[in-house]
Amino acid sequence: SFGFLSIYLGFFDLNFLQAIPGRIFGSVLSNELLLAIPFFTFMGAILERCGLAEDMLDSMGQLFGPIRGGLGYSVIIVGFILGAITGTVAAQVIAMALISMPVMIRYGYNIRYITGVLAASGTITQLVPPSLVLIVLADQLGKSVGDMYLGAWGPSVFQILLFAGYTFLLGIFKPSHVPAVPLEARTLSGWALWKKCLLGIIPSAVLI
Repeated sequence: SFGFLSIYLGFFDLNFLQAIPGRIFGSVLSNELLLAIPFFTFMGAILERCGLAEDMLDSMGQLFGPIRGGLGYSVIIVGFILGAITGTVAAQVIAMALISMPVMIRYGYNIRYITGVLAASGTITQLVPPSLVLIVLADQLGKSVGDMYLGAWGPSVFQILLFAGYTFLLGIFKPSHVPAVPLEARTLSGWALWKKCLLGIIPSAVLI
């Protein structure tokens, strides 16, 4: 109703609507750079369906389990890796929350920390190259995607260090908020544990 009223009062020109098809079919769909977005999202969906996130969270959780905040570190690191693969915040947060949240609650992690670290790790997606946002920005700014990726590495790594630093300080001043995983819950150790970690990280790194 507001749209029709604005047209009737002359605040909106119908000629603007005629420019939409030309904008979509003339520039957006013919832009080869933007073709990376659907393929990139499809790759992330495939990797999530194959159980990569579950394997990485399990192996990283056992690797960092002996230290306070170990499960938090694993969520941050896996969030960094998945952010470079999926490129979408919602998919990443949902995937990690479904897997990590019950485990962290079971071992006594503070619920405010759990929700905070899961949400924060999901936002890493916007910065970690290759990111869908960076592809769109490169197109709009007329810059190369490589330059955008190169410029985003520093801020993304710094963001990871900030999250890890907060978890570290929380483990010192409020250890009850981020307890270590009990020994009986750590089923893997030694080479078997490192092998499981590498099997999750190496394919992701090769794709990135």
